Amino acid sequence: MIDPAKTAISGLKAFGQKTAVVANNIANMNTDGFKKSRAVLEEGRPSGVKVTISQIDTPGSIVSAGDGSGETRETSNVALEEEVVNLITSHHGYSANLQTIKTWDEMTEMVIDLLA
Repeated sequence: MIDPAKTAISGLKAFGQKTAVVANNIANMNTDGFKKSRAVLEEGRPSGVKVTISQIDTPGSIVSAGDGSGETRETSNVALEEEVVNLITSHHGYSANLQTIKTWDEMTEMVIDLLA
């Protein structure tokens, strides 16, 4: 039997990891040469959520160094609008798993009251 509480806790941990990855990307978005990471959530076996974190190696924009030397530099490949969407998605996933735990707790309490 699959335990809904364990599955929801696994989801909470997974969305917590995804939020941490997004926060790291946002914190480093102005760091030249920084490569963003992505947290991919997958179904775990027998239940729960598995997180795979990978670095995205797409190049950032090439801009002038700005010092008049004619040299260029590569900016980070982080797009703030993409990270905000990922953050909103993580927030909703975290909230849904938290609600699952609250509902499981209420149902367990009702069953105990019925049996008592």
